[in-house]
Amino acid sequence: MNEVSKASKEMGKHLSTHFAALAVQIALLCVVFLYIIPVRGIAQELEEFAALRAQQDSVVHSHETHCSRERSRTAWKIIEEYLMPFLEQENYNISRTCRLHPENDMFREQELHKDHLQVNEWQCGFCRKIFISEKLLDQHFDNRHHNLLNISRGRCLADMCGGLHCDVMDKSKALKTKCNPAAADKNRHLCESLANSCFPPKESPSARRLHDFFLRQFCDAHTCKRGSQPFARGSGTTNLLYYAICILLMMFLPIFYCIVYAHQREMSKNIKNFNFKRIPKMNQKTKSY
Repeated sequence: MNEVSKASKEMGKHLSTHFAALAVQIALLCVVFLYIIPVRGIAQELEEFAALRAQQDSVVHSHETHCSRERSRTAWKIIEEYLMPFLEQENYNISRTCRLHPENDMFREQELHKDHLQVNEWQCGFCRKIFISEKLLDQHFDNRHHNLLNISRGRCLADMCGGLHCDVMDKSKALKTKCNPAAADKNRHLCESLANSCFPPKESPSARRLHDFFLRQFCDAHTCKRGSQPFARGSGTTNLLYYAICILLMMFLPIFYCIVYAHQREMSKNIKNFNFKRIPKMNQKTKSY
């Protein structure tokens, strides 16, 4: 029994030392695997992860534009109200090189796909989603339909606001009481450059008339002198309304005078007949006495 127990103890010691040696070898292999072999692979994986993260960040930042949608919208309202009707009267088509051309507004495609259904109900014309405000719809365009923006150079209509008096149109911004002569000269120069590029005076008589009109309508007001107001020629819609009212008045005034004249004539006849009938009766009363 003693010999058997000694043999078993020696076998256990031998196995333990064998397992210990095997564990040390495995540990050494793990160290080699972790610290020697994959260093290059881990570095490569980290570089790939950083590149992927940078690519994702660049995609997110590519959606951001450095052009104000609100200012561009205000500029287009001014063009639509105070310029386009006069172009239609002259039957004049502005060139695409003109910064005021609709295709030079990066937000034009999205703005045309807005549907104002009710007071607090705006609909996206692309995916038909409903929003409670125009601002939320603008954010939806930036997040979901940014691919429809033409962000090429020279297509930010908001850059023309200085020459088009956007601050006058934008009632949410308080106008500065003190005029800055340097800013006024800069905006006047921008306005005159728009007039020269959009309506070259030597192109045609219509272009010459529109060139002078643009200077009077927009550029003359870029001064610190008192009494100068932008949009001096008014809007084309107000002019059309004024002409329509004048035509209606010219049509209805003769009819009105004819009705008044006929009514007065009828009244005078009735008065005369009444007097003629009353006079004989008065004579009969005097004779009876």
